[in-house]
Amino acid sequence: MIGPGDEPTVAAAEVGRLLAEHGAVLVCGGRAGAMEAACRGAKVAGGLTVGILPGSDRSEANPFVDVVLPTGLGEARNALVVGAADVVIAVGGGHGTLSEIALALKAGKRVIGLGTWEIEGVTAVEGPEAAVAAALS
Repeated sequence: MIGPGDEPTVAAAEVGRLLAEHGAVLVCGGRAGAMEAACRGAKVAGGLTVGILPGSDRSEANPFVDVVLPTGLGEARNALVVGAADVVIAVGGGHGTLSEIALALKAGKRVIGLGTWEIEGVTAVEGPEAAVAAALS
């Protein structure tokens, strides 16, 4: 789970930073909340970020996205986010995160969970460092 007092956005920013420090490209939905926090963390560490947007307007991307991919697909874009990922790290999240978890598991991709839905097949970890270590192992 996310540590005591940590908000999902704090954890997401740290996950993004750690991924970038290991040379990983961060792919996400490209908008606000945990997605923006993860991108911000990655940018602090000099990483590359890709945002796959649900709408057609590039300006909907958060300011920390390097590569903006507007799709016009709505929530169906979650399948593209998962398809582009080698491994999925789910941090907190609502129903959109739940759909990404399901799509990733269905595709046979590893899913690391940090304070998110408890689902069979999701490897639950405690803390951003453990999430990134599990993802990169």
